Amino acid sequence: MTKQILTMGKVHPQALISSTTCNIFTSKQETFTLWMKSLVLNGKGCTVFDSNGQIAYRVDNYNCSHRNEVHLMDQRGMVLFTILKKQYKLSRFWEGYKLPATRNNDQKGPCFRVCKNYSISRWDSTYEVELGLDKNQPYNYKIESSTCKSAYKISDKFGVIVAELRRKKSSCGVDLGDDVFTMVVEPNIDLSLIMGVVVAYSLMKSKM
Repeated sequence: MTKQILTMGKVHPQALISSTTCNIFTSKQETFTLWMKSLVLNGKGCTVFDSNGQIAYRVDNYNCSHRNEVHLMDQRGMVLFTILKKQYKLSRFWEGYKLPATRNNDQKGPCFRVCKNYSISRWDSTYEVELGLDKNQPYNYKIESSTCKSAYKISDKFGVIVAELRRKKSSCGVDLGDDVFTMVVEPNIDLSLIMGVVVAYSLMKSKM
């Protein structure tokens, strides 16, 4: 655990500062650091830091062999989304539930669903995100990435980018590794929902 804490300090220089409650919606453009590591020793997951180096979100999958059900938590350990892997015929997708859910107890219905769009070009991959399913007010986002780059963007139906992720560099321009990302989120965006989508996408891409 000590080694994990020291490494965390390298990922974000202020990461050892105690965390505070994060906002639900962005009021301005905000920048986060995503470290695709769990703070739990030998665990799977990710840790998200805000621009002050404080922990904002985390995923700690204590059962490393079980990736079909994960939980997105805030810095206090409160579950924000349960994210479940689903399959319908030959199609596989991930769904996010706000209320506690399991693979055998998801009657409340999902808040969002992430699935791969198979009508894609050779070089780019696109994923469709269905949102607002729990309120019967569905709307769509789209995730676009390049196969040759560790970067992707999330945009709305008008093509406006709401969040973008790219490899994080140090102050001197050196890549911090293929498991450390900078995430920029635009104003008036639900942060926890974006994080739920990012977690589902990372699971689909086997990045977590």
